[in-house]
Amino acid sequence: MPFPDNTPDNTPDINEVINLPVGEIALLPVDLLAVLQWEIDAAAKQMKAVTARFNTALEVRFAARAAEVRSASGKDTGTVRFDEGDFTIVADLPKRVDWDQNRLAAMVERIRAAGDDPAEYVEISFKVPERNYVAWPDAIRQGFEPARTVRTGTLKVEILAQGADQ
Repeated sequence: MPFPDNTPDNTPDINEVINLPVGEIALLPVDLLAVLQWEIDAAAKQMKAVTARFNTALEVRFAARAAEVRSASGKDTGTVRFDEGDFTIVADLPKRVDWDQNRLAAMVERIRAAGDDPAEYVEISFKVPERNYVAWPDAIRQGFEPARTVRTGTLKVEILAQGADQ
């Protein structure tokens, strides 16, 4: 988009937008909205890159010490705290657990076969991929319809200049 060079003079700075009432922003001419959208997107990309770089620097600086403190506490994961000068560093290494779905299904069947209730041991959920649902014959779809709820996501509006690549 040509906005960096062709920004209208009356475009509010993105730092000013944070203090403008939403109704006032909504009433701005569409060319100013387009410029603001472009500037906000560019600033968000820059902030994402800066945040990633900064977090990597924190990891380089504190990961080894956090690992030592975690090990001394007999922990592989979780939150540890240690002092660095006048500051307390809080380092959290979350635990991420993945379960093999086929093996879990086999365990559920064994539990059922033994006469126990698998719900006492595992959470069981059912999902239907939407692509499969819409491909089913009407008779099958109708049977599933009462169990289906459709919710919408958040509306995303993008302003494109006429003739811009879409």
